[in-house]
Amino acid sequence: MKLLKTLGILLCLVALCVLVVPAASADDLNRKTVLTFSEPIEVPGVGAHTLPAGTYVFKILDSRSDRHIVQIFNQDETHLFTTILAVPNYRLKATAKTVITFSERPAGQPEALKAWFYPGRTWGEEFVYEKSRAIELAKETNEPVLATPVELDAAPIEALNTAPVVAVAPTGEPVELAQVVEPPPVSEPVAVAAAAPVVAPAAKMPRTASSLPLIGLIGLLTLSAGFALSVFSKRRV
Repeated sequence: MKLLKTLGILLCLVALCVLVVPAASADDLNRKTVLTFSEPIEVPGVGAHTLPAGTYVFKILDSRSDRHIVQIFNQDETHLFTTILAVPNYRLKATAKTVITFSERPAGQPEALKAWFYPGRTWGEEFVYEKSRAIELAKETNEPVLATPVELDAAPIEALNTAPVVAVAPTGEPVELAQVVEPPPVSEPVAVAAAAPVVAPAAKMPRTASSLPLIGLIGLLTLSAGFALSVFSKRRV
């Protein structure tokens, strides 16, 4: 009887794990990050281009290609401020904390958002500005800036994944993207494991996938095992 009770407990634990794991990994794909800025910042993308000091939520909307889409919400996620086109940028060493970089601006002007690195990842998001604004930033910062000729305010979000991206020099001339971003190594998958507070497995089901079929299968297996144990117990008696 002790053996039967032990097996029953183990089956219950397996079923519980199946129920808990999908919920724990629900935010892996969007890399939700809450950030507070003490001063106004300039942001690229569709929507507002200057955010006042305050607390914001950064999320990945889509990262299925080499063109990532980042969205910035207010603190309670009831208002979307901007949707940004970004390109993965590799770094040699991951950090345990979120890293945000800015392009330095003349005194009195808000710093321009440049890149976002999520904790535990060796690659982050290098943000893309509309070409006219990118050229101005390149002149102000004296360094190349990622740009797209697409008018972001007029482009649908779906078009951002295929929008062409170039790098512009302070002179306004195009330069190699490698002068601004370094793609992740071929040996390193794009969806690498993230450090706490979120853990992202290398392979993940599509966002529209549901874990209900798997839960149902585990439930059926658990009931079958319980029935088999009951029959076995009766035979022993």
